[in-house]
Amino acid sequence: MPEIKVPEGLISFIKTGSKFIIAGHKEPDGDCAGSQLALRSALRRLGKEAVACSAGPFKRIELKIYAGQFKNTPDESEKLGAKVIIIDCSNKDRIGDLKDALEGLPCAVIDHHTAVSHPQSTAENPVFVESTSPSCTLLIEKLISSLGLEMTMEEAEFLLFGLCTDTGFFRHLTEKNADVFEAAARMIKAGANPKAAYNLMNGGKSYNSRILLGKILARTESHFNGRLMLSHETLEEFNFFGFEGRDSDSLNRMLLSIDSVEAAAIIRQESIDDCTISLRSIDKIDVSKIAASLGGGGHKNASGLTMKGDIPFVKNILLKEFSVVFD
Repeated sequence: MPEIKVPEGLISFIKTGSKFIIAGHKEPDGDCAGSQLALRSALRRLGKEAVACSAGPFKRIELKIYAGQFKNTPDESEKLGAKVIIIDCSNKDRIGDLKDALEGLPCAVIDHHTAVSHPQSTAENPVFVESTSPSCTLLIEKLISSLGLEMTMEEAEFLLFGLCTDTGFFRHLTEKNADVFEAAARMIKAGANPKAAYNLMNGGKSYNSRILLGKILARTESHFNGRLMLSHETLEEFNFFGFEGRDSDSLNRMLLSIDSVEAAAIIRQESIDDCTISLRSIDKIDVSKIAASLGGGGHKNASGLTMKGDIPFVKNILLKEFSVVFD
């Protein structure tokens, strides 16, 4: 991975500001939340006012302990004279209901996703994007250092948690990612505990989540000579088990461990008219291209999207998209 260099425009944007609203994408994950909280801490240590905002919802069990540190929307007093820093997404379109509240404020972007919608960087709206980075936390760690600060233990814990989340506890990395482990070592040296991060990510699952996992696994379909595994969660199951019953990481790991599998897709019917789709792959299959073509996004091996329609409708579209990939 190329060396991460923080744009001077972003450093100036921060140094010349006194009040900041740190916004993340809706339905935050550990990378987004951990990056926001670590940056908020660093800005406060610089003597800045800083508030972390998220439209939520905090669906993931591992984020429940952090949810109380976020505001749904900033107060008018917090907005007055403030600058915005959007974390882990390309622009205001991904921050949900926060978008209208932050309209008109100077806005920086810090992101690591490949996207065609990143705004052009200007002095008033600097953009710090490094699409080769497997986690936004690495950009925040570099930014903290570039601001002349040493990570605190709390910041290191936030960053290691986010890094472990987006790398699947490092299982998505290759021999090309030595620098990521070096960054993790700096976080650990600052006091972050890998065992605690792992337990936070993988512990605390409900009994119902194991039942739902079995149901989804039992109806998994094999396509394209076993190269794609596809399953779904019904609306009835979603209404019964809710978000608390969801354990996407365990489910995807199981499906991708099957011999000859190269990709997995899980469709979840969350309302009569809407489905969310989780896409995962191994090595060369780039599911972010499929997600982007359908209005979603993400990483090469981990992406997602939301679509109108029911499960059969969405399934047919996904199979058509994958037929091109596996042709």
